[in-house]
Amino acid sequence: MGEHVQTRNPEGRPADTVLKPLVAVTERVGLAPLSSRLASIRAWLSDDLAHLERAIRDGADAAELGEFEVEEHLAVQTARYLLGRPGKRIRPLCVMLGARMGGREMDREVKDLAVACELIHAATLLHDDVIDEGTERRGVPAARVVYGNSASVLAGDHLLLYALKLVESVGYRRLLSNVLDTIADMVTAEAIQLEQRGRFEPNRSTYLQVIQGKTAGLFRFALAAGGTLGGLPSDQVAELGQVGNALGLAFQLMDDVLDVEGNTSSLGKDLLVDLREGKLTWPFILACERDPNFITLLQQYVQDSETDENLSAAVIIDRLKSTGAIADTRKFAEAQGTEARQLLAGLPVGATRTAIEAVIDSAIRRKK
Repeated sequence: MGEHVQTRNPEGRPADTVLKPLVAVTERVGLAPLSSRLASIRAWLSDDLAHLERAIRDGADAAELGEFEVEEHLAVQTARYLLGRPGKRIRPLCVMLGARMGGREMDREVKDLAVACELIHAATLLHDDVIDEGTERRGVPAARVVYGNSASVLAGDHLLLYALKLVESVGYRRLLSNVLDTIADMVTAEAIQLEQRGRFEPNRSTYLQVIQGKTAGLFRFALAAGGTLGGLPSDQVAELGQVGNALGLAFQLMDDVLDVEGNTSSLGKDLLVDLREGKLTWPFILACERDPNFITLLQQYVQDSETDENLSAAVIIDRLKSTGAIADTRKFAEAQGTEARQLLAGLPVGATRTAIEAVIDSAIRRKK
């Protein structure tokens, strides 16, 4: 079953002229490094991504401002500050690829839905940094540090409101219902995480419930919503949603790995941020199960690391590695990636499916 690539092309040209370059590269996928595959995707979608990037940044400015001028609106300035920093933009890319799976290229509705997903993600970052008292985001001081907690909360609300208006404007009632459910799950997950913070209780089911809500849900919505706009049948839309769910889990698990062994300059933040915020991520949950005394050491690190030179991040990471927990977290992420690729097997063969596979691989192999 092939992709319906000739339909709904906004520029009136055959879509094959866009797809062929990616197909040519990905046929050599066994030889080409992942970076080349991703570069090919971006070249294939270059015009769409450029439009998307402008629309995302415009989204920081857009809202019902009433009597306020944009330059005087503190919430707008705060939102623009975060959105102006380069992000991965994986969630809006998922919307675009989901739509292309059904043969629909970038048009106003696809763009609006893609922007909405990125704005929802950005809103959660603004809110999370306030809740977690974060000091750095994307390599610069967090918005709350620059503009204050109140402005960051308002900026997050501002982005959420505009994102919902964008989803509503697309005109699919069930998409608005689905995105509201997704946001509700994100709020619930954040509340559970807040309740668990500082307890240092290695609970697998609670952790998985949190990342399903906080991370996987928006990936799931993005791919499924894109497929809906692309006109895919309901069973294929559901499969795309499952692909997004597995992709989101893999993405978060790799975030956990990078929090303990990433490169601080490329990550734009220090290591062990989650631990210092009192959160036990998957590697630490596994390590605590295997080494019960490790919990006490972690509690001491959070409380005394600034005064006890024997409790450095290096000490914690070495102890963590000795349990094999980091390697097993990578394996868990890879298993989620394998599941996502298997789910894709029931979807139309073509360049778009190959591109989604490359996005899955990038989520697992990324360094930041």
